[in-house]
Amino acid sequence: MIIVFAAVIISMGAAMYMYTQYQVNFIIVNAGEPVTVGPVQYIITFEGTHQGNKETQPEYTFVKIRIEAKNISQETTRMSGIQFYLIDEKEQKHQAVYVGFSEEDLIDDNLEPGKPVSWTTQFDVPFDEQKQYNIVIRPTKQQSTVDTAMICLTNC
Repeated sequence: MIIVFAAVIISMGAAMYMYTQYQVNFIIVNAGEPVTVGPVQYIITFEGTHQGNKETQPEYTFVKIRIEAKNISQETTRMSGIQFYLIDEKEQKHQAVYVGFSEEDLIDDNLEPGKPVSWTTQFDVPFDEQKQYNIVIRPTKQQSTVDTAMICLTNC
């Protein structure tokens, strides 16, 4: 009986340890403030809205952000546009749109240690100036961290 009780206590302890090791750590900041997700420090800023160009028009409105990133580790790490989501006031998730408006548009990049980079990306959303929008940054699998950042972009 004592052995069974001890086994239950040990398994509960192991389960609690594993739960705390892999639980997502949300970091919440406002646009323009630095936030670190894994080995990368980001600063996200709102660049405005636009209606695209002759080749590409949005279904709604393009919301453009600037992504300043710096790898603070000692090894090269990957940054990809699929790490970034815009969350609207209805909690709907919108992925970035990759259309190549300029050479600054982020698709995929390898970040060298200590070298800051600056990219832009945009999201096609029904934009309302009175509503709050957030950007979520998730780590790549290579970065193997439980950190996820939420950046308040507008009307914080």
